[in-house]
Amino acid sequence: MNPSNWAGLIVSIIAIISAFTAAVRWLVKHYLAELKPNSGSSLRDSVDRLERQVEEIYRILLTRNNS
Repeated sequence: MNPSNWAGLIVSIIAIISAFTAAVRWLVKHYLAELKPNSGSSLRDSVDRLERQVEEIYRILLTRNNS
């Protein structure tokens, strides 16, 4: 292989690694955005709603068992 072939190989490897890194950064950014509350449509908001509902169910069950 001559020097221009080596240079092309090195540039293509760097481009592939850069594309992979950019894709991983994009995925991480968007997955982390789901964990922040944003007025109702994030995964975190759904978990918070479910926790409130479960607490309400526990409260209802406890008041029925005490009566």
